[in-house]
Amino acid sequence: MGRLTGKVALITGGARGMGAAAVRIFVREGARVLIADVLEEPGRALAAQLGEAARFQRLDVSQEGEWEAAMAAAEAMGPLNVLVNNAAILHAAAITQTSLADYQRVINVNQVGTFLGIRAAIEPMKRAGGGSIVNISSIDGLQSKNGLIAYSASKWAVRGMTKCAAIELGRYGIRVNSVHPGGIDTVMGNPGAMSFEKVSEFYEHHALPRVGLPEEIANMALFLASDEASYCTGSEYPVDGGWNAGLRNERLPGS
Repeated sequence: MGRLTGKVALITGGARGMGAAAVRIFVREGARVLIADVLEEPGRALAAQLGEAARFQRLDVSQEGEWEAAMAAAEAMGPLNVLVNNAAILHAAAITQTSLADYQRVINVNQVGTFLGIRAAIEPMKRAGGGSIVNISSIDGLQSKNGLIAYSASKWAVRGMTKCAAIELGRYGIRVNSVHPGGIDTVMGNPGAMSFEKVSEFYEHHALPRVGLPEEIANMALFLASDEASYCTGSEYPVDGGWNAGLRNERLPGS
């Protein structure tokens, strides 16, 4: 018996990267999964690979009207138990080079999309008797870097929304937590498609001196989605190789 046997999950941005890794692991652990994404071809292909346990639904998370259809498609598979708000985009530019349109595009997907997902899941999860919402934030929702004004703002917002939603929804048996990936070997985290060894060089001063894998984020989402996390809500869970702890300084002892 799997850790998610009998559960239905909706995973946004589920066609590739961390989302696709979560889809595969959730199905392996017994869940029925709705893959929600704007990337139709890879999303449908993934659903076909996984058989009856997975279906695809096109969803632009920033569009309020599309969430109703996505929730209906998920509930057609059974009572909705899990939502993973994973869909996100990145725009890297100095503040002076970030247009309002650039900023709003990131906010609309990463922040507004998460808000719409949380809100849309409330009534289905009430009908199911409770559930788990897992919001994928970022290491940049705990700290920040130059060049990430829009992305960091959106990921800090995800962290804050998570806490607010956890307080409001706990009485209905709905848990809400955020996951904070560090550098992950995906199209977003490794746009040049460098080898694992090459991209890991960027993380040589981290406690775990390598890039992370999508499956490592999916495993945290799996824990939070499962009944094993039944007393976990309103918290952030870094999966960052120790990035948030600090970086190793070669000039100091213990390096």
